[in-house]
Amino acid sequence: MYENLVVSADWLADHLDDVRVVDVRDAWEFDGIGHVPGAVSIPFDSFRSDVGDEGMLPGTAVWTDLMNEAGIDEDDTIVAYDDTHGVFAARFLVTAELYGHRDLHLLNGDFSAWSREHEVEREAREFPESEYAVRDPEHSPLVGYEYVLDAVDRVADADAAGDGAGDDVVIVDTREPEEYAESHVPGAVQLDWLELVDDDSRGLKPRAELESILADRGITPDKEVVLYCNTARRISHTYVVLRQLGYEHVAFYEGSLTEWQERGGPVEREA
Repeated sequence: MYENLVVSADWLADHLDDVRVVDVRDAWEFDGIGHVPGAVSIPFDSFRSDVGDEGMLPGTAVWTDLMNEAGIDEDDTIVAYDDTHGVFAARFLVTAELYGHRDLHLLNGDFSAWSREHEVEREAREFPESEYAVRDPEHSPLVGYEYVLDAVDRVADADAAGDGAGDDVVIVDTREPEEYAESHVPGAVQLDWLELVDDDSRGLKPRAELESILADRGITPDKEVVLYCNTARRISHTYVVLRQLGYEHVAFYEGSLTEWQERGGPVEREA
């Protein structure tokens, strides 16, 4: 998944005949505003689990049905996009990775990056139904409550040592500063996922700037990075960015703060 993970609109234009493009915007946007030629519509709400379990995986049966209806095979090259800086498309890609899909890419700069320079299509194309086979992922970044609880202890031990000893893990809260101040996992550093996005292009900031922002928070490639938000949407984007930058040890706490608080996990607050 990680080679050339984030691709430009020009790259997509050059490879359009060789990839399957997935549009995760609402269906009315796909039809009314237009879409990348040859794209299939798989709206964000269709690959999330039911109410009461927001943000979690949809289940093998649901995922298989979605892929079959879209005519996507498990070995297809997929490029996903949305109109929200890539955060919803990133969640699609992480979901696909967890169901064993391996050739995955995010369109940098979302749909606007395409529509500014390339033609759009308004009629949906028909693709023959596929027989998608879910596989075990080559690597699963998913971690659970107990894993994060242990990471909290590791951060606390490193802080108590005072000399950086054992400081090999960083917990990252990808929500807005106000949310972080209200309640966060103890020892977590705050990094709003939008800090990694360029306002003008709607895509990622230049690599050097990304690395500087991350280093300022102590989020460096030599550490294990444990990501959380509220319902696993925002961490999906940060996860994709970190993997694009070559971070190898990235943990994805899908339950995030929703599960953490439901299970009585400790929290910190800021005045």
